[in-house]
Amino acid sequence: MDYPSINLQEKFAKFADQWAPKIIAGMNDYHFKLVKLEGDFVWHNHEDTDEVFIVIEGEMSIAFRDGSVDLKAGEMIVVPKGVDHKPSAEKECRAMLVEPAGTRNTGNAGGPMTADGSVWI
Repeated sequence: MDYPSINLQEKFAKFADQWAPKIIAGMNDYHFKLVKLEGDFVWHNHEDTDEVFIVIEGEMSIAFRDGSVDLKAGEMIVVPKGVDHKPSAEKECRAMLVEPAGTRNTGNAGGPMTADGSVWI
């Protein structure tokens, strides 16, 4: 029997870059990704998919065109497909994203903050 567990803290220790999600597991056509957030990201949306943010450590905010939501460790949010949003964190926040394989972190915005979405750790 070989069913290894995944230790989130060990995975977070493997990278330092901000806003560059790393894949830690796959389930059907979905990826579970860890990301470190600090500062402001770009306004964007994902036209074809919802996006899940689960805060593991720290705090973050997600701005929407009509308001914002603050999240702390142990909380999550599902951002509906097609909804403009802009994540941010005053201090480093560690989060897990759950989204379909191949989802680009900058969605429809593109640009210099677009990460290589195929990196497994």
